[in-house]
Amino acid sequence: MLQRGLAFGLLLVVALVLVGCPPGAQRRPAIPQEISQGENQEPRLDVFVVEDKQIKQFAFEDYVAGVLAGEMRNDWPENALAAQAILARTFALKFIKEKESRYEGADISTDIEEAQAWNAAEVNDRVRQAVSRTRGQVLVHRNDFINSWFHAHAGGRTATAREGLNWKDREPPYIRSVDSPDFPQAPPDDARWTATFTKQEVIEALNKIGPRPRDFTSIDIVSRGPSGRAIQLRIGNVTVHAADFRIALGSTEMKSTKLTSVRVVGDQVTMSGEGFGHGVGMSQWGAFQMAQDGRSPEDIVQHYFRNVRVVKMWE
Repeated sequence: MLQRGLAFGLLLVVALVLVGCPPGAQRRPAIPQEISQGENQEPRLDVFVVEDKQIKQFAFEDYVAGVLAGEMRNDWPENALAAQAILARTFALKFIKEKESRYEGADISTDIEEAQAWNAAEVNDRVRQAVSRTRGQVLVHRNDFINSWFHAHAGGRTATAREGLNWKDREPPYIRSVDSPDFPQAPPDDARWTATFTKQEVIEALNKIGPRPRDFTSIDIVSRGPSGRAIQLRIGNVTVHAADFRIALGSTEMKSTKLTSVRVVGDQVTMSGEGFGHGVGMSQWGAFQMAQDGRSPEDIVQHYFRNVRVVKMWE
């Protein structure tokens, strides 16, 4: 009888711990110690501001506002801005937890090659409201910050990480290829594009990523991924991952790896494709359309990332 009573008491304590705790208190990652101001308190960040060439301290949410204005137009629908704010906050916390800024003494920087875009001058009331509405909110999977990838335009369907980024590790369980309702009135060059390069530009791009090809007369798409993006390209006598080649060639000219045609004529290579960006995670023009359709920020991010939770890190 005594053992049964002890067992019942233990089960009751466990139940109270699981049920009686504030929502999410047991299931959210810790704020990185180096920026923590205490539990449920907004962190402060030492940010290297590239434009000023110095470290400045910001409240975390003020930093997020500058990122949001740098990564998305400040006149976009508020729910799209709010979805981007959740991703920006998640990115920063994961960066600080796992990496070290190249700028000594800084937690993070406004260097686009290291972290996120930044444009404090474009912060307006719409941006502030989007940040305020999502204050402290991040995306987690299994109690850890996710890789909160995003891109401009998915060309109708998002990519897996291996497909769009040549991700070397196991495919993240929260990344999937999904249909993306990209805004029909998005800039035509974002939705469908054509770019022309010289053969020498192609060869120089290949040299950056390793192979040293001979002259070539054709470029073939060897394989495609779930979204239809090219995974491997055969250029003359070498085969390369299309995502790596795109970065080497110029990601604002070769706008995506969702190629619809590649032609080599004389000394010129002409590529056509759909979408803008690596295609992994949230499409910004997709978020725009979903916000226009009345979808919430949570709906938007959970469309593009699976098995994730939106949790509040501070009040």
